[in-house]
Amino acid sequence: MKVYIIGAGPGDPELITVKGQKLISTCPVVLYTGSLVPPEVITMASGDAKVLNSAGMTLDEIMTVIQEAADSGHDVARVHTGDPSIFGSTAEQMRRMDRLGISYEIVPGVSSFVAAAAALNKELTLPEISQTVIISRGEGRTPVPSSERLEVLAQSGATLALFLSITLIRKVTRQLIPFYGEDCPVAVVHKASCPEQIIVKGTLKDITKKVTEARITSQSMILIGKVLDTHDFAESRLYAADFSHGYRKAEVQTVESKS
Repeated sequence: MKVYIIGAGPGDPELITVKGQKLISTCPVVLYTGSLVPPEVITMASGDAKVLNSAGMTLDEIMTVIQEAADSGHDVARVHTGDPSIFGSTAEQMRRMDRLGISYEIVPGVSSFVAAAAALNKELTLPEISQTVIISRGEGRTPVPSSERLEVLAQSGATLALFLSITLIRKVTRQLIPFYGEDCPVAVVHKASCPEQIIVKGTLKDITKKVTEARITSQSMILIGKVLDTHDFAESRLYAADFSHGYRKAEVQTVESKS
């Protein structure tokens, strides 16, 4: 028996991995986060599978379902949104399973921060502009370590991808302006990859007003950084003619000598 912790992706049901899809269709127990996982993903389950929505469950209730499946020798597809390893609330479930001696495996999924970048047709790392992406969240009801507050992270100047922070957008911009400047590009992607996807673009100075006007209050990714509005950047060395790597030799430039 094994519990498969499956990332269902950001919203588009076609963005689930082939492995995740196969497991959902074959596991006799499917336990999914109904508040976020697309219904189309759960319809992949077998007609005789036990399918349960965990949206209204406590951690104890979730673990009771998993323990009962383990006692019966049934595999469980534990389906989460996005990727289970990023703000997935999966660590506490795995800790409980470790204590109970229940085997589990993580099946990665497409995270909303990369789905948001795809929606914008942007690369979050550009040569000589930003080579670092920081994944974090604003501090609200859930505290963050003092060394990871936005004012500290902002000192790097890196591209920021903020989860679970759309209701804190005013506070976020106030914290970041001293480091990134009022004109720093910002993009808010609501429900990335879904039919109801909304994209709001602006700067740290005006993004709060734009988000308020768009009435966006949930399920949104905030991306911040120069990469969002930079067209003047160095080309990657990967495809340069004079750059060798394990799969291609550099083109040798020969210079004719004058006799």
